[in-house]
Amino acid sequence: MGAQNPFFGGVPSGQVTPGVLRLSVKEAVQRGLKYNLGLLLSEDQAQAARGARWKTLSDLLPNLVLGVRGSAQQINLLAFGIAPTAGSPAVVGPFGVFDARAFLTQPVLDIHALQRARQESQNVQAATWNYRSAREVVVLVVGGSYLQALAGAARRDAVQVQFQTAQALYQQAVDLKKAGVVAGIDVLRAQVEMQAQQQRLLATSNDYEKQKLSLARVIGLPVAQQFELGDKVPFEAAPEITLEPALEVAYRNRADYQAAMSLARAAEAGKKAAQGEALPSLQLTGDYGTLGPRPTDSHGTFSATAALRVPIFQGGKVRGDVLQADALLKQRQSELDDLRGRIEFEVRAALLDLRATGEQVQVAKSTMKLAQEQLKQAQDRFAAGVANNLDVVQAQESLATAEENYISSLNLFNFAKLSLARAMGSAEEAVRTFAGGSQ
Repeated sequence: MGAQNPFFGGVPSGQVTPGVLRLSVKEAVQRGLKYNLGLLLSEDQAQAARGARWKTLSDLLPNLVLGVRGSAQQINLLAFGIAPTAGSPAVVGPFGVFDARAFLTQPVLDIHALQRARQESQNVQAATWNYRSAREVVVLVVGGSYLQALAGAARRDAVQVQFQTAQALYQQAVDLKKAGVVAGIDVLRAQVEMQAQQQRLLATSNDYEKQKLSLARVIGLPVAQQFELGDKVPFEAAPEITLEPALEVAYRNRADYQAAMSLARAAEAGKKAAQGEALPSLQLTGDYGTLGPRPTDSHGTFSATAALRVPIFQGGKVRGDVLQADALLKQRQSELDDLRGRIEFEVRAALLDLRATGEQVQVAKSTMKLAQEQLKQAQDRFAAGVANNLDVVQAQESLATAEENYISSLNLFNFAKLSLARAMGSAEEAVRTFAGGSQ
C-alpha cells in the first residue's frame, strides 16, 4: 500500500465541542495553514535547511574554546632519552601542572568552505520557497475539498427535493387510481421511481458525510466534530485573462519555480565548492593562557600559528566530487526547465478548463430550467388524465440528470478558477473570493 500524500492528512488539534460547528471557507483555509500535515513537514524541512547552513558557516567563523586543566605528574626521564647526571634522580616529581587557556581557530582563505556556505544559503532559500509553495498546495487542497463538500451538499439537497416530488406523485397516482382515472401500472411506476429516489438520497447523504470527513482530515479538525458548511459558492463569471500575462504572473509568483531556481544556484555553488577542494587554504590558530604548577604561581603563555595547506594528490577525490556536483547541477537545470514547461502546461490547461466549464454551467443551467418546465407540463397532463405517468417519470429523470450536470459543472468551474490561481501562484488571495453569497 502506497504512502498517503501528506497534503491530504492533518494533525488533529483542539477538543470536540458540543453542538454543530459552522465552518466557512476562510476558517477552513486558516485551519489548513496551521494543521495540514504537508505544510508542517515543509516547515520542518525549512528548519533543517537552516540548521545545515549554520553547520557550514561554522567552517568560516572563528572557533573559540576555553579550557582549564590541572594535573599531578611524575616523569621518568630515561623514558624520554634523558640520562640523569651524577647525583640527579632519574624520576622527577610528583609535581603539579595548572593550565587555563583559550584556543582560537580562524580560517583566512578556504574557497571550498566559502562555496559550501553559499550552497547552503541557496538551499535555505529553496526551502523557504518550498514552504510558500506548500501553502499554495494546502489552499488548493482545502479549497477543493470544501468545494467538493459543497457539491455533495447540493446533490443531497437536490435529491431530497426529487424524493419529495416522487412521494407526492406516488400519492397522486394512488388517489387517481382510487378514482378510477389511471391504471395500477401508473401506481407501480410511481412507487418504483419514489424508491429509486430514496436510494439516491441515502447514497448522496452518505457521500456528503464522507466528503466532510475528508475536509476535516486536511484541516486538522477532530473527525468526531460535527460541523456544517457555512458558505455557498455562487457562479461568478471569471475575469477575462489571456495566456501571456498569465504566464508572466506565474513565472514571477510561483514559489516552486523560485525554489527550483534556488536549487540550481545551490548546485552551481556546490560544483565550485568541489573545485575548491583542490585549491590552497590558509588557517590561523592560536592560544593564550596561564601555565604553572599552581593557579597562584602561573604565568601567561601563548602561541600563534599560520598554516597553509596545499593539496597535491588526493587520490581522485576532487575529480569524483566535481563529477558528482556537475551531474547534480545538470539535474537541477533540467528540473528547472521541465518545471517552466509544466507551469505553461498548467496555465494553459486551467484556462481551457475555465472557459469550457463556464460554458457548461450556462448550458446546464438552461437545461435545468427546461427540465423543470418539462416536469411541470408532464404533471399537469397526468393530473388531467390525458396521459399516463410514464412521461412524468421520464421528466423526473431528466430533471435529476440536469441538476446533477449543473452541480458538477458548477463545481468544476469553481475548481478551475482555483486551479488557475494555483497555476499563477496566487491561490491564497483567490480563495477569499469564494466566501459568501448564495447560488
